[in-house]
Formats: sequence, structure tokens, C-alpha cells
Amino acid sequence: MSIRTTLLAFLTTARNALKAPAAQRPKPLTLVVGNESADLDSLCSAIVYAFIRTHTAPHTLHIPLSNLPREDLALRTEMTAVLRHAGLVPENLLTLSDLPDGLEPHDTRWLLVDHNSLTGPLRRFAGQVTGCVDHHVDEGVIPRDAQPRVIEPCGSCMSLLVHECKQAWTDLSRQQTDDAENDGLIKLALAPILLDTTNLTAKSKVRPKDTQAVSFLEQQMRDKAFNATKYYDEINAVKEDISGLSFRDIFRKDYKQWEEQGLTLGVCCVVQGFEYLLEKAQTDQQDFLQELASWSDERKLDVSAVMTTSHPGGKFHRQLLVWGRNDKGTDAVGRFKDLATERLRLEQWKNGELDGDGNARFAWGQYELAASRKQVAPLLREALKLSKEQKI
Repeated sequence: MSIRTTLLAFLTTARNALKAPAAQRPKPLTLVVGNESADLDSLCSAIVYAFIRTHTAPHTLHIPLSNLPREDLALRTEMTAVLRHAGLVPENLLTLSDLPDGLEPHDTRWLLVDHNSLTGPLRRFAGQVTGCVDHHVDEGVIPRDAQPRVIEPCGSCMSLLVHECKQAWTDLSRQQTDDAENDGLIKLALAPILLDTTNLTAKSKVRPKDTQAVSFLEQQMRDKAFNATKYYDEINAVKEDISGLSFRDIFRKDYKQWEEQGLTLGVCCVVQGFEYLLEKAQTDQQDFLQELASWSDERKLDVSAVMTTSHPGGKFHRQLLVWGRNDKGTDAVGRFKDLATERLRLEQWKNGELDGDGNARFAWGQYELAASRKQVAPLLREALKLSKEQKI
């Protein structure tokens, strides 16, 4: 495959390979996929890593897969904005909706980015994972001899990918004759790093590889008028505008789900605070809670959680709501409260305005600002795992 292949041509080739009749598909199909929340880091990492790996010897076609149904792509408005900078549109991406019916696990190989354990609809392919690049907690399921096996803390998964592929990227860039194509790939890589680290200003998140990745990518950029801060501001403004979304769409825009001990946990991340959500409800908190209850019932959750980030007055805030939807879920919420109150520096939000349903639902201001879903979800999962008799 030519080094000069454009991103669009690459994605078209990947689509043709995935949609070909079974007898004509490459065997095995090699797919690169991010996590179920399908946020900017996951979506961009899958595309960038698949492109680089495809154009690196031995030139095996790597197919980037967005880990969500096609209908949900419309909710990723920030991804649409980033794709535009690379001359792409959401229709160019492959999603779960594009997986062939009857695709057998043994006919596939999988590389994971931005997570290290296949879940949800892709769980049946877990035995075919051959490599991983991720910045979440290591769940211990990726084989030790996987190639690559990069699992370490970092502000963005993309930063780890850039570090992993630096030499290959340099070689590709030298041979790329089209400045717009060269810079489009760089912008795909820069966007999630800048967004996940608040333009490298979130001291609790930024690791040396984040800073190094941004520096490396800016050096490769041929448009010397490019301004990373303006780019960040543009993408962030799109991400934080959820005014046109229904509550259901807000909850599912950045959502992840886990199964532990027969219980189901769902965590929604929202880019506005409880104040915004209650104002959107227009009457009182019951409307917001009814919408959350409806979403929780749709997903058949035992424990439902909403994590918010916001910037009132230019200051970064986090909030957290956890709701046990039945007796077992309520028990788990009590265990989480014991586990997490000090670790996350949780303080009751507005005198318990959103607390209730017995001891099933609590809302807090979260003052451990460094703890994103990568840190909070493992605590929730631990609370689900602990039996009622165990002491914390």
C-alpha cells in the first residue's frame, strides 16, 4: 500500500475489506478499536493507530472501528469538528453497525486502544486480542506477550500511541508529499491530547509523554501558522455545547457500562454541572431524576452514576451522583460511600438536594479533581464486587 494513500482512501479501503463477501475478506481481519464510551481519544486513536500500522512493514491492513452504533456518531459533535480538519466526515468511519453478520472470532485479530478489556457487543472477540495501548488501570486480561502491550498512566491514550509510533510517524511524514494530508493526520492526533489535558494545563493529568507528544506533533506540522490553543478552544467549545441534546442523548454521549458479581454499573460523563442539568429540566430536580431513572431502566442498571465536569467562573469543578436502582444496588452504593468519601473528597451537594430514595441516591461535589472516570469507575466496581458481609 502506497505511503501516499490519503486518510479518505485508507478508510475506503478498510470499509471495502470489512464489507466484502466472506470469501474475499482478508483472513484474519485485523481491527483496531477504542472503548465503549467512544470519546474523542478512543475514536481518533483507532484511526491514527490503524493508519500508522497499515503503512508500517509488513503493511497489514488495520481496520479502525468506532465502538458504537452508527446512529450514535451524531452525538460526537467534537469528533465531527476534528474530522473536518482532516478532510473527513462521520460517514467515512466504520462502526459496530458495519461489522459483518456471522463474523467468527477466529477470523479476526484485535488491537485495543484506550482500554484493555473488550466488553459489550465485542466481548465475544476477547480471545483474539493481540495487542493493546491504553492509559487506564490494567485489568490483567491482556496477555503478557501481547505486542504491543503498553498500559500506563497518561493524560491521553493518543500520547502513548505517538510515543509508540514516533519513528514510523517520522518516516511516513518524510515521504508524505501532500501538506494537507500530513497536517490532517497530526490534527487528528493532537485534538484528544489537548482536550484530555485541558491544553496541557491540567497538572494532575499531564504526564511527560503528553508534553512530548504535543511537541513532536507540532514539529511535524507543515502549516507554521497553526495555533494549538486556538484549535483546542474550537474543539472544546463544540464539546461543551450540549444545549441541543435530549437528556437521553446527554446520558449516552459519553457512557460506559460494566458487569460485576451479576450487577450492572453504568457511568455517564457529562460536560456540564448539576446546576445546568436542573436548569435544563426547567421545573425541579424530579424531572432530571425521572430522566436519569428512565435511562437507568433502559440499560437495566443496578447502579447508575453521573459524573460532571464544568468550569464556573473559569474554575474546574467535578460532581458525582450515584444511585442504587434496587436493593443490591443500594447496598453497593453504601459500600462505595465508605470506600470513596475520603479518597475522592466527596461533600454533599447543596444540602442533599439530589439525595434521596432512602439511602439509594447521593450527590456530591467531588474535590479530588484529579479523579476522572478512570479512577472513580474502579472504586464503583470494587463496591459491586464486595459482598455484604465484608468490611471495608
